[in-house]
Amino acid sequence: MDKQLLLTKLKGGLIVSCQALEDEPLHSSYIMSRLAVAAQEGGAVGIRANSYEDITAIKQLVDLPVIGIVKRDYDDSNVFITATLKEVEEVVKSGAEIIALDATNQLRPNGQSLDEFYEEIRNVFPAVLLMADISTFEEGIKANELGFDLIATTLSGYTAYTKDQVLPNTDLIKSLSEAIDTPVMAEGGYWKPEELEQAMSYGAHACIVGSAITRPREITKRFVSSLNK
Repeated sequence: MDKQLLLTKLKGGLIVSCQALEDEPLHSSYIMSRLAVAAQEGGAVGIRANSYEDITAIKQLVDLPVIGIVKRDYDDSNVFITATLKEVEEVVKSGAEIIALDATNQLRPNGQSLDEFYEEIRNVFPAVLLMADISTFEEGIKANELGFDLIATTLSGYTAYTKDQVLPNTDLIKSLSEAIDTPVMAEGGYWKPEELEQAMSYGAHACIVGSAITRPREITKRFVSSLNK
């Protein structure tokens, strides 16, 4: 799909993250594909999904653009979102329109820097659309300078140096949107419609929501904790 057409399709809309890790009750490519169908019927403009299996299952049922990732742990790095070229290749093979990856300052497996990883991807897959999952303003600026096609605030609050950040970090949306022309995606800790409205008013190109929609165990915990206060 043409980049500008894709960005136009996503602009101002909601992208639903349909993910469930192995330790979660809904871990199943079939279940994720049905969640994606529900999201599409609810008006979502895109899907974010994890793993070759889940993405291919979703693509069979849903005709929305997919932001694909592969989460995999490595012993020598804290980076686990599309951490190496192996994961990039899996996402490309799945047919996802956009590949998202950790674009923080943390070193990737084998001590690879973000600069090195970005160059490696572009050498092998020069035409793919890449989204940078960042946690700070500085990381967003760096991702923009490298040439990422989209920048998302996904990891704000989830790196060791941003763990005290109150979420959602709409101020990060505002500062990045004012500083760069690359589309900025609001993601990370969004639970209420009014938070999405604020993110859009601050310049977000689109919003990505996962846990608040597709993780019933976490949703249940939030309600239970409110009763136990």
